[in-house]
Amino acid sequence: MNTSSPASRKSHRKPSEEVERRARELREEIETHNYYYYVLDAPRIPDAEYDRLMRELQELERRYPELITPDSPTQRVGAAPVEAFGTVRHELPMLSLDNAFSEEEVRDFHRRVTEQLGVRHVDYAAEPKLDGLAVSLRYEEGRLVQGATRGDGYTGEDVTQNVRTIAAIPLRLRGRGHPRVLEVRGEVYMPLSGFRELNRRQSRRGEKTFANPRNAAAGSLRQLDPRITAQRPLSFFCHGVGVVAGGRLPGRHSEILAQLREWGLRIPEHLRVVRDAEGCLAYYEEMGRLRPRLDYEIDGVVYKVDRLSQQEQLGYVSRAPRWAIAHKFPAQEELTRVLAIDVQVGRTGALTPVARLEPVYVGGVTVTSATLHNEDEVRRKDVRVGDTVIVRRAGDVIPEVVAVVGERRPPGTCPFRMPRKCPVCGSDVVRAPGEAIARCSGGLFCPAQRKEAIKHFASRRAMDIEGLGDKLVEQLVDKGLVRDVADLYMLTEDQLADLERMGRKSAANLVAALEKSKSTTLARFLYALGIREVGEATARALASHFGNLEALMEADEAELEAVPDVGPVVAAHIRAFFRQRHNRQVIQRLRRLGVHWTEQQRSPGVPLPLAGKIYVLTGALQAMTRDEAKDRLEALGARVSNSVSRRTDCVVVGADPGSKYRKALELNIPTLDEQGFLELLHRFEGRNRA
Repeated sequence: MNTSSPASRKSHRKPSEEVERRARELREEIETHNYYYYVLDAPRIPDAEYDRLMRELQELERRYPELITPDSPTQRVGAAPVEAFGTVRHELPMLSLDNAFSEEEVRDFHRRVTEQLGVRHVDYAAEPKLDGLAVSLRYEEGRLVQGATRGDGYTGEDVTQNVRTIAAIPLRLRGRGHPRVLEVRGEVYMPLSGFRELNRRQSRRGEKTFANPRNAAAGSLRQLDPRITAQRPLSFFCHGVGVVAGGRLPGRHSEILAQLREWGLRIPEHLRVVRDAEGCLAYYEEMGRLRPRLDYEIDGVVYKVDRLSQQEQLGYVSRAPRWAIAHKFPAQEELTRVLAIDVQVGRTGALTPVARLEPVYVGGVTVTSATLHNEDEVRRKDVRVGDTVIVRRAGDVIPEVVAVVGERRPPGTCPFRMPRKCPVCGSDVVRAPGEAIARCSGGLFCPAQRKEAIKHFASRRAMDIEGLGDKLVEQLVDKGLVRDVADLYMLTEDQLADLERMGRKSAANLVAALEKSKSTTLARFLYALGIREVGEATARALASHFGNLEALMEADEAELEAVPDVGPVVAAHIRAFFRQRHNRQVIQRLRRLGVHWTEQQRSPGVPLPLAGKIYVLTGALQAMTRDEAKDRLEALGARVSNSVSRRTDCVVVGADPGSKYRKALELNIPTLDEQGFLELLHRFEGRNRA
């Protein structure tokens, strides 16, 4: 007997050509209406007619599942839940922007731009700065294949299934002429109207409401069940591009955004090209007036040099471009009361007074604490326990106490006094002449500093010890297994396997990661030590100038100040660090335990062999990762760029190279295969290891 149901029998019938044609027409018509509704903000049909078209397509796909395509409008309902997000490494880092808070800072930015470009006038693309969640969308052959969060700028979370549920994000680009690979970058946000409705719905259900639209957007996009994301009123604006391969884009940022709009992507409303600082400031004033009428939160505006050729000429500094800046709106302020003043001890031993506050809603979040910066600042403002104070929060900046409302001060309050002993380890608190910051003298022995010093030492841009997360560091220190960073290399599998949430396999992986981290560069090692004000750029400059650690450790302050970007303050910090006997002992132990790098045997100040050279990496290398190759080139003095130009000196070509290789050939720029690259490293690095 045939037991199949009518529905199942229907699903095996092949659709007719007429049905297939109708399904195609419906998909195209619905996506066209999505474009007019979400991108052009000019709907052509009523919502009821749109719903009718969608229901007709859903019915056809229900009857004939083979008609369903990955980019069908019906597929935005969300896939099955996942257990955890995967990670996505950004081929081009998603950098943050420097901030300006005043007219003077904007004018200074414009002055730096014109001076470096050698021009009198500059065009800027000006756009609102959305308070949302930064994401990247990767399109291949016009189809959306991946969505990722910004994360730390280098690695984000794979949220592909979730971004597919956002109607403002096209699953397939419109039109023709788009590159084979196009990475679009922008902000996922929640409109204010949608946020208010979501909170009303949450409240009616007795569920937790969201503090602000940004938190609601971030929480919605990071749902492990995409079906929940599909129910949230999320939207998207794009503000730029990342990786582009197999195609060309216009030469101006504003023109690129206009092209993206034609391909079906939403771009910021009120985008405008303005000239010079005056144009930027006029745009800022205009957006400030429009801000209350917008259906999304903005916390400022962004100015970007419009010409891409000028952007390339300006380049980057640290983790931000020189060609763009965010001009923030004035901070939001509220009144509250100081319940207590605690003193926190930071990674470098800095003691920071923190005001504990009666909870107050300011700047879109509930604030319960605010920084008081340092002892002088507390005394200047005369902040006391029991005072009523003005609290300010600007964007994502840490809340701060602006001023005390003197007439509301209760009787019997006492002035604040910085403790003479570290509240964590009991060591003496010292304050160097001319400095505002008081510090614990316990160094690496202070538990507060010890944990943060180890976390910093293990971080990705330092020693890059994979698997050594914050929770594990807490356990290692609390159980007395690690007292300083050198103790990390004494850990055994047995010790690690006994820790909470650690098994034999995880322990073995961490031991292997520790062993792998022993091979590093001098610049990474210097950054990992956590010397005050020695960031990645300064660490590279020190390694490049001195070539080896011994020369650096013995350098006096005058010799240190000869290094580019090292002034008297930084030189004093470096000299003070290496004068400490316990710091030298830790370094000696690290080296005895196998931490090593290539030493350059040369006199300080003698240029490195690749100084002034610009290298570009493309394709996959077999002998090392892209980061390792970059580190080794930088250790030899080279600058590693993400793009090929006429100023490029050499392109290192691995397996399956991309458009950078083709451009190098077009420009007749020298190239090296992996074997040639390894020979170059061997020739210049030598065999001297620390």
